[in-house]
Amino acid sequence: MFHRGSKEDASIKRNTINTPDSGFGLNLLDGATSEVLRLPPELETQKKVAADVNRPLEERIEAFEDIMDSEVGDTTMSRARNIEREVGFRQIYVKFEGGNPTGTQKDRISFAQAMDAMRRGFDTVTTATCGNYGVAVALAASLAGLKCIIYIPETYHTKRVKEMTDFGAEIVRVPGDYEQAVVVSRKRAERNEIYDANPGGANTIQQMRAYGEIAYEIYDELRDAPATVAVPVSNGTTLAGIFKGFQSLYRRGRISRIPKIIAGSSFGKNPIIQAFLKNSSQCDDLDPQHIHETAINEPLINWHSFDGNHALEAIRGSRGWAAYASDKNMLLYSKLIREREGLSVLPASTAGLIALLDHHQKEPLTSDRYVVILTGRKT
Repeated sequence: MFHRGSKEDASIKRNTINTPDSGFGLNLLDGATSEVLRLPPELETQKKVAADVNRPLEERIEAFEDIMDSEVGDTTMSRARNIEREVGFRQIYVKFEGGNPTGTQKDRISFAQAMDAMRRGFDTVTTATCGNYGVAVALAASLAGLKCIIYIPETYHTKRVKEMTDFGAEIVRVPGDYEQAVVVSRKRAERNEIYDANPGGANTIQQMRAYGEIAYEIYDELRDAPATVAVPVSNGTTLAGIFKGFQSLYRRGRISRIPKIIAGSSFGKNPIIQAFLKNSSQCDDLDPQHIHETAINEPLINWHSFDGNHALEAIRGSRGWAAYASDKNMLLYSKLIREREGLSVLPASTAGLIALLDHHQKEPLTSDRYVVILTGRKT
């Protein structure tokens, strides 16, 4: 399948990247680890094979799968004893997704979709992003020998854009917000037969399966399901995928229970949390005029959660709960985790932990095992 070029609307600005010093737009603290991925020497051959479009597809896919198996997933999970002592709550386990190549769980779906794109004959992948996801997609595409087109809201500037371009991605600036960038990216995919890596689209099932691997890895460590799994949410894809992973394990008799799924997000700025707290049957869009980004909350907020209904079903289906987290508390807990556990985490990723501890303070939880998903950030 060959990518056909097209003219974009004149209002879309190509490759006009504003630096943090320009005084224009939002300076977002959304960075994870930012070093260019350095593959072990034994994988350099696979890298060359996977990206070589002149080689047989079967060889490329096998090489890419070797890289994916070696570098993505199997992230560390450890008991956070120092945090337990600090908050007076036992058996908190941290699943640290910062160990993925670009520092977040988004590498999981990026690599899975790059492989899917290869198998299905696409030569180009596209997505919208405000930072972290774009880097993950750009990296996966570069290793798979795919072209990559990333749409970014023109008022956002993220330090991770350089990483995207270093991986060969084409950056397209779009007027409006993230949701509008998704719309433009998706239309481009439909028009030009490009693989759509956006949330809530045709490849949502592929994304959820990839996130389901987190549930399998938790099971591998604990040999059963924990009482709860606390997850920071934005579009809801990660949370819904983890829930589906545990459902699969339960149906196969591997675990004795499905853990309660806990969602945490920025105060008043996420449709999933609002729907749960209001006992709504579905996620209704918020008023875009009332959604204001900060350097802390941006990875979490949106007025439309693309996989919100899937996430809402997961929370309710597991008898879990959802709660808000303030910027102040997210900063507080990210500092606490850094000082007590030695992990440099993205402040927004502590929203799930905050939702767990908030519930425990109001209604003490029984002695059990509780897992929290955290992602990395720049040091």
